[in-house]
Amino acid sequence: MSSDDTDHDEHVTDDDFDELDDRSRRDRAVEGFDQGLVDLLSWVLDTETRAKIYVFLQKRPGSTSEEIAQGTGLYPSTVREALAELHDEEKVNREKRESAGAGNNPYEYTAIPPSELVGGVVGQVQEELNTVFNLDKVLDEERRTGDGTAEPVTITVEEVSDADEDDVDEGSATDDGQSASE
Repeated sequence: MSSDDTDHDEHVTDDDFDELDDRSRRDRAVEGFDQGLVDLLSWVLDTETRAKIYVFLQKRPGSTSEEIAQGTGLYPSTVREALAELHDEEKVNREKRESAGAGNNPYEYTAIPPSELVGGVVGQVQEELNTVFNLDKVLDEERRTGDGTAEPVTITVEEVSDADEDDVDEGSATDDGQSASE
């Protein structure tokens, strides 16, 4: 093998660096997207555990709780509890697995389509925003008419010195409910 062959094998062009840089940027973008999606689903579904289960079921519909636990690395009891909640909230569907033989036929779970999941969240957010906007209208009306009876709440925090703490300890309640200084 000549030195020319070695130089040719080890030579990296600017195009190679650009391609590696592009791949690196794509990989970082995908990782960021994946984490962003998990964060969003965690918010929509209340917990990261439920988000992991939902994503798994999108990839493998018709899975049992045992298959989900194995595929996600979550504890089987955690998966069963989360699946029960998701089913009650109609975010996953379940059916008995058909089996030719006798024995236990476990449930198979399938996640609802993402469009339905997002649609439910949009409705929930809209309700909450309407409540806030309507509350604002009610408060504005009370301010204009002077009908508001509630006064603002003020919380005052006083600093307690060590000497004051000793006085408080000495004046603590006795068994009959009265303070020791009474």
